[in-house]
Amino acid sequence: MADASPLTISPQTLELLRELTEAAGVPGFEDPVRAVMRRHLEGSGELVRDAIGSVAAVHRGSAERPRILMAGHMDEVGFMVGSVTDEGFLRFQTLGGWWEQVMLAQRVTVLGEKGPVPGVVGSKPPHILSPEDRKKVVEKKEMFIDVGASDRAEVEAMGIRPGDPVVPATSFTLLAGGRRALAKAFDNRVGCALAVEVLRRSASGPGHPNTLIAGATVQEEVGLRGAATLAELSQPDVAFALEVSIAGDTPGVKPEEAQSKLGKGPAITLYDASMVPHRKLRDFVVETAKEAGIPYQFDLMPGGGTDAGRFHLWRRGVPSLVIGVPARYIHTGSSIIDLSDFEAAARLMTEVVRRLDATILDGLLS
Repeated sequence: MADASPLTISPQTLELLRELTEAAGVPGFEDPVRAVMRRHLEGSGELVRDAIGSVAAVHRGSAERPRILMAGHMDEVGFMVGSVTDEGFLRFQTLGGWWEQVMLAQRVTVLGEKGPVPGVVGSKPPHILSPEDRKKVVEKKEMFIDVGASDRAEVEAMGIRPGDPVVPATSFTLLAGGRRALAKAFDNRVGCALAVEVLRRSASGPGHPNTLIAGATVQEEVGLRGAATLAELSQPDVAFALEVSIAGDTPGVKPEEAQSKLGKGPAITLYDASMVPHRKLRDFVVETAKEAGIPYQFDLMPGGGTDAGRFHLWRRGVPSLVIGVPARYIHTGSSIIDLSDFEAAARLMTEVVRRLDATILDGLLS
């Protein structure tokens, strides 16, 4: 397929991506991200929120139904302070899926009651390990966070206590002349930004024959929890999880392991561990992309799930699909996306909203 169209990302959208990725929001502590989402959603629809923190805006078009839910998830992989040692080191609990090899020497920020405290993930230095131990992956249980304290009392004076959230310390940075971006938490602030962007375009466009509910869930990384409550709140007829996909364009990755590539458009997920997507909905999105001249890719993710895994099981079932922006190095402190893929995804989902009416819905359910 052809490359995505030339970059047309607006300064407003770049600022949205920067704000969302630099906000701190591990599972259960999404408040800073929710504040950004609320600020950007309001004005384009009626704000709604479930009781555990998922948020969305409802924009009614020319018809009440179908009700279309489009949502990213606010939480990012991170940590929680588990305990403090007498020597002033922090033991931690991971929040979300972490691979030990990407954790060591990661700079982090501990969000204590007196404000953010910088630190770093540490372990025994290799110089004192045996030759055999040097070849092994250091396990999470052997790691700790060092905030420079000398003892427990100094940690407490910093305002740090067990239960405080910890996030990777990474700033939003443009790469390749502004064509690509590096940041933490593209999984899944890119989906949050997509929800805002599609809502903006739908609310200011020529109209849409449905009701759009666009927003973001909480606690996806620890069990798709906010997806269940947001679906109950939204009562969708059709649902889309706006996500990342795993980019397979780095050295050592085989095509059959990860198909999507940066710069080739959004990825339509054909399968993941939480859902087999609705075939007719998939075909509708593919035909929409073809007719609108929007590039797209396919991908599979047998080793993970998304909020669509809960969306599609709401009540009697909801036709659901995952649309992903390819990203390198997800579930680490720094990942990379191509901004043209984001723009193509926004165009595609806006076209879907403009076309998905009651007749299309009847066809999906027939």
